[in-house]
Amino acid sequence: MRILFTGISSFTGCWFARALAAAGHEVVGPLRGSSATYDGAKRARVEQLLSGCRLVPETAFGTDAFKRLLQESGPWDLLCHHAAETGNYRSPDFDVPAAVRTNCLDLRTVLAIFRERGGKAVVLTGSVFENDEGGGAGTRRAFSGYGLAKGLTWQMFRFYCEQAGVRLGKFVIPNPFGPWEEPRFTAYLMRTWKQGQAAAVKTPDYIRDNIHIGLLTEVYVRFAMDIAVPGNSPVRINPSGYVESQGAFAERVAREVRLRAGWTCGLELARQQDFSEPLERFNTDAAQALVPGWNEKAAWDSFVDFYQRVPS
Repeated sequence: MRILFTGISSFTGCWFARALAAAGHEVVGPLRGSSATYDGAKRARVEQLLSGCRLVPETAFGTDAFKRLLQESGPWDLLCHHAAETGNYRSPDFDVPAAVRTNCLDLRTVLAIFRERGGKAVVLTGSVFENDEGGGAGTRRAFSGYGLAKGLTWQMFRFYCEQAGVRLGKFVIPNPFGPWEEPRFTAYLMRTWKQGQAAAVKTPDYIRDNIHIGLLTEVYVRFAMDIAVPGNSPVRINPSGYVESQGAFAERVAREVRLRAGWTCGLELARQQDFSEPLERFNTDAAQALVPGWNEKAAWDSFVDFYQRVPS
């Protein structure tokens, strides 16, 4: 298949796109900027993508350059819209309307060109942190303005894909972790332990859903292939990994790392004071059941090996 994949330089996007290319598909990845503007982990991901995917710089979703790419480089089979506005995503000042506009820029025209050039299906990436997603006690409100923007983006795609006669599937992501991840929770744990220090967990009581990126990737590829087949009509999938408190997950990571790296992996679990986010939020489709034969031990081996090799 020929796949147009936005958000390809992100942590999850890089893994998904490389796996699709490794499965024999032609993957084209429009980038918002030029590859020279990326640094750190994002630059490393872009460099990895060059061997299997075609990257097109300065071609953000919905722009004139993006629409020319759609028109001139078709025909297409699948549009994977993985890109989303994430700048300042944790801030209460996150601009929700502006983010939705970026995520859905000129969507009606984009879908019209996509269908004209042979496109039949779209896979939209969602988040367990958006409104009306995931399981857990209490209301399923959006965690933040970012989560709200993702939920509104889904509604926009749902409306316009139906109008355009394009199949739509939603792939809902929980908390992925693994090689080349963003500098968030597990990256913090690993870099702190590598330096011989104890890691502080400030919110150990939150129940969250952490998943190996390799397992999430296998589920994504299978889901994308299902969406692409005429007659198949899956609406969404919510793959789930380790559903437990963040304190318990930190202890799980510590056990696996001690076994492989011999690091001390000290933990300091705070008495949680901040409960500004929902106490529980997790996906509901057990990912390991969706990928028979997936090797959990090998995933931990790869995770630990990566952090042993990269600079702290």
